[in-house]
Amino acid sequence: MPLKAVFFGSIGTLVETSELQRQAFNQAFAEAGLEWDWDREAYKARLAKSGGLRRIEDYARERGIDVDAERLHARKTEIFDAAITARGISLRPGVSDVVTAAKEQGIRLGFVTTTSRQNVDAVFAALAGDLSAEDFDFVGDATMVDQGKPARDIYRHALDVLALAASDCIAIEDTPVSMKAARGAGIDCVAFPGDYADRSGFPADARIMDRLSTEALPR
Repeated sequence: MPLKAVFFGSIGTLVETSELQRQAFNQAFAEAGLEWDWDREAYKARLAKSGGLRRIEDYARERGIDVDAERLHARKTEIFDAAITARGISLRPGVSDVVTAAKEQGIRLGFVTTTSRQNVDAVFAALAGDLSAEDFDFVGDATMVDQGKPARDIYRHALDVLALAASDCIAIEDTPVSMKAARGAGIDCVAFPGDYADRSGFPADARIMDRLSTEALPR
């Protein structure tokens, strides 16, 4: 079957923001008077579950502390968005090549994320013309589904919107938990792990790429 769509599954498949995300969480915690500090290893462990709000909720529950997780997460998002806007960000290696090749071959593009629309807009603004929402035929966000990843819902929604079958597509994901969402929807998935990804968590048969290339686009 000819490939009809490439789905980038998360912000981390486009840009490397793990360290900025970690710093934003810690600043939000400090501002709220919480003596929480996620070092690199602690934050890496938190990535086993998808969604920043859920990470905060789980962390508070583990410590028996009652916090306003939604407010904390909203503040973290503000800090993160301001940081990437101020500093600018670059596309991860090979992303531009794959996007260009897909367009040249008439392959549709999707950004199948369940992050907030605020984060989506901030990432594209920070990329300063290197990549924009207009480059994609589908752009997801958290408001489109009831359950975020690892639930398959956002992928099923993207397939419905684009009127495609799972076999028409290939997904690119940066973490094992997000790969579960793509595979749960029946979509072949390439692993493109970020700096903080737990590589051991990917399925044994997963294709892992350190630099994205057009080899991810089977003809």
